[in-house]
Amino acid sequence: MLRVDPRSSTPIYEQVELRIKELILKGALKQGEKLPSVRELSSMLTINPNTISKAYGELERDGIIETLRGKGTFVTQNFKGIIDEKRIEQITEQLKNIILEASYISISKEEFISIIEKIFNELGVKKSDSSK
Repeated sequence: MLRVDPRSSTPIYEQVELRIKELILKGALKQGEKLPSVRELSSMLTINPNTISKAYGELERDGIIETLRGKGTFVTQNFKGIIDEKRIEQITEQLKNIILEASYISISKEEFISIIEKIFNELGVKKSDSSK
């Protein structure tokens, strides 16, 4: 289901969070689908339950998942992303750094856009998603 890289510079809880978002975008996790419990997922990934709990907490704060007491944690039904200016600024800064790196290895603007389109297609993201 999920893979994490303990050698990555990205914190493990963020890796878990990103992988769950990716599985939802790709349709591998459907709206309303139950997620493994914190203990189950920590056991599957052999990582600390607090790490999974932190990832779930971030996803829940963003409205992507919801925990129903006594029933479990589920992918939110009818999730609508909200525009968060702070997150847009963070993503813009990350993209700027990636574009700088791409420029230094001679990736053209056209090649870069092609790479982005390939990633959007792999994730199943529509070109113009009017739901956001």
